Amino acid sequence: MAVKINKKIKGYSVIKPEDKATAKAEQTPTPVAEERKRGAEVIQMHEQIERPEVLIGSTYKIKSPLVEHAMYVTINDIVLNAGTEHELRRPFEVFINSKSMDHFQWIVALTRIMSAVFRKGGDCTFLVEEMRAVFDPRGGYFKAGGVYMPSIVAEIGAVVEDHMKRIGLIHDPELDEHQRALINEKRAAYEATHAPAARDEDVSVTGEGTSFPPSATMCHKCSTKAVVVMDGCATCLNCGYSKCG
Repeated sequence: MAVKINKKIKGYSVIKPEDKATAKAEQTPTPVAEERKRGAEVIQMHEQIERPEVLIGSTYKIKSPLVEHAMYVTINDIVLNAGTEHELRRPFEVFINSKSMDHFQWIVALTRIMSAVFRKGGDCTFLVEEMRAVFDPRGGYFKAGGVYMPSIVAEIGAVVEDHMKRIGLIHDPELDEHQRALINEKRAAYEATHAPAARDEDVSVTGEGTSFPPSATMCHKCSTKAVVVMDGCATCLNCGYSKCG
């Protein structure tokens, strides 16, 4: 395409490819600039948000039989759109402390990767599923309450899941009144049938104070040793799962 120049040429310069890229980058607004332009609109989590001086944190204790000393998982949250109806609390960083130095390397690597995912924005709840699917080749263990943990990483994932439920990132559908009534009815019937044996044996107690028979097996749905056989059908006394429907 020919362009006719009607004025006298006084000088010229050659535009290089890197000059075009720089000019394009300057024209493209950054997320921070977009937020300032939008003003009162909702601010979502992204990697350009700077860390505030003060963050809200929660610390959880993990005591695994696979390690000598306990682990303390600290998750710090950032509050977005504070004081508005769109206020959000999102995890920003995670730290794991322990007296044991046996797992120091992979713990540092894991926490840095998790913190980077948190700060990246978007849906970070997938970390829970990925971590809870990690199995220890030496075998897992049962934590307090009879809940099976296939590895230490899986228990850390369970802690992250509990924290996300607390801040509203994960919504766990609770049992309705009819399901709770059915579970209580099943437990009462089982205890009435096996009362003499239950008095002679120790009881498995959960962290919430709920007891299950020592002969109970693990439920594949809630990973709790609460499955008993009632009327020829395996039934979980914790979540109500039954193979018979």
